[in-house]
Amino acid sequence: RGRGDRGGRGGRGRGGPRKDEEEWIPCTKLGRLVKAGKIEHLEDIYVFSIPIKEHQIIDKFIAKDALKEENMAMFPVQKASSAGQRTRFKSYSVVGDSNGHIGVGARSNKEASGAMKSALIAAKLNIIPVRRGFWGNKIGAPHTIPMKVTGKAGSVTVRLVPAPRGAGIVASPVPTKILQLAGIQDVYTGSTGKTRTRGNFIMATFYALRKTYGFLTPDLWADNGTKRDPTDEFSRDCAKLQ
Repeated sequence: RGRGDRGGRGGRGRGGPRKDEEEWIPCTKLGRLVKAGKIEHLEDIYVFSIPIKEHQIIDKFIAKDALKEENMAMFPVQKASSAGQRTRFKSYSVVGDSNGHIGVGARSNKEASGAMKSALIAAKLNIIPVRRGFWGNKIGAPHTIPMKVTGKAGSVTVRLVPAPRGAGIVASPVPTKILQLAGIQDVYTGSTGKTRTRGNFIMATFYALRKTYGFLTPDLWADNGTKRDPTDEFSRDCAKLQ
C-alpha cells in the first residue's frame, strides 16, 4: 500500500528537535539585545523599568539549575454558558532563584498541564527584584527584609517584619515557600483576612515583597551617575539585528 504524499515516516515529526528545545528567535527589541549580549545583567532591565515580554530573557540571565519552580495551587473554576457549565483549571506558580528574585504567575486552561505550563511562563515574566537587608548591625550577608512592608490582595493582608539572624521564617506554609524562593532567611509575618483563599494569600505576599524597593532609604541616596536606556543606547544595533 502506498503512502501517497505523506513523505514517508519523516513527515510524522519523529526524531526531529523537540518544540521546547528550538532556537529562540526574539520578537522584541529587548529580546534581541539580550540575545546579542548587549545587556549583561538582569538589574539593567529593572533600572529602566523595561517590560519583559519573553520568558527566554529570564532563562538567559538565571541558570536553569538556579531557578526553582513551585506549583502553589491548582483548582477548577466554572463559568456558566449557554450549553451549561464550562470547567477549567486555574494554577498559581512561583519561580525564584533564592537570591533576590521572585515571580508569581496565575493562568487558566482547559487542561491541568496546560494551566501549569502557562502559569510558569507568566511567573517568569513577572519576576521582580527583592531587596534584602539587616536586623541591627550590618555583619555578614543580608538575611532579612530592610523594613516593614505590607501587601494586600482581596481581603488578605500580609505584613512582613524584619527579624534577627537565626529567627528563621516565622510564617504559615504558603508565605514560607515564597519567602524561601526569594532568598529571605529571617522574617516575622502576620496576616489578616480570608487566608484560605490561597490565590489572594500568594499574591498578597508577592505584593509585600515588591514594596521592598519602593522605599528610598539613606543608603540609596548616593549619586551613581546616569545611564542611557539600553534600547536607546543600542538602537543602531537593534536595527541591524532585526
